[in-house]
Amino acid sequence: MEDLKKLPPNIPKLALVYGDHGLGKTKTLLWWATKNDAIYIRANNDITQNGLLKNIMEELEIKPFHAMQDNYNEIIKRLRLDPKIIIVDEVDYLIGSKNAIEIIRDIQDNTGSPIVLSGMGFVDKKISRLKHFDDRLFKKLRFEHYNEEDLKDILDQITDLKFSDDAITYLATRTNQFRKIVQTLEQLERQAKTNQFNVITEDILKGRFNERQSIKIMPQTKKMHA
Repeated sequence: MEDLKKLPPNIPKLALVYGDHGLGKTKTLLWWATKNDAIYIRANNDITQNGLLKNIMEELEIKPFHAMQDNYNEIIKRLRLDPKIIIVDEVDYLIGSKNAIEIIRDIQDNTGSPIVLSGMGFVDKKISRLKHFDDRLFKKLRFEHYNEEDLKDILDQITDLKFSDDAITYLATRTNQFRKIVQTLEQLERQAKTNQFNVITEDILKGRFNERQSIKIMPQTKKMHA
């Protein structure tokens, strides 16, 4: 984000963030947008050009007009006076609509405001087909699955639970998406409080994951009638 903001005026300030679901892209972007007074909007499967503009205007606290051109002109005027980074999440929905994706480029060209697009794992391949748009992307950042080192850093920051080294190794093989890590931690914190664990070990984790699996595959029994 800092690199994007510091680009000289003659370089398009467009960037792409992408990766599989559950890796924390949206949470990270929302966090950054809140901390930095950026505009965050989210596309959907039926969004139009004017719908996209109205979403931006809502974030700018501007009452939208009926005509799309008026909405576009007002956004350009406001962002020239008060530049803000625009984050467009779920950009996959815009790829199929050439007009919608082009209006993003036009806003960037005419205001100089940096624009960050965010999408799923193959959105970079989809955008690469739009050669004139892809060439304008300053940087592409892919969110990857967490490795063991990442997981250790996350655990240190978001929980007071202590984990043995073999527990971290085991957990890294079972869950590497942030959403699943948080869910697992919530369950482990309740379990540790009930059973007064001082350290989460590999055996404790195996019990937790095996318990879930046994619940999922437990066959239903039928009552026998005489």
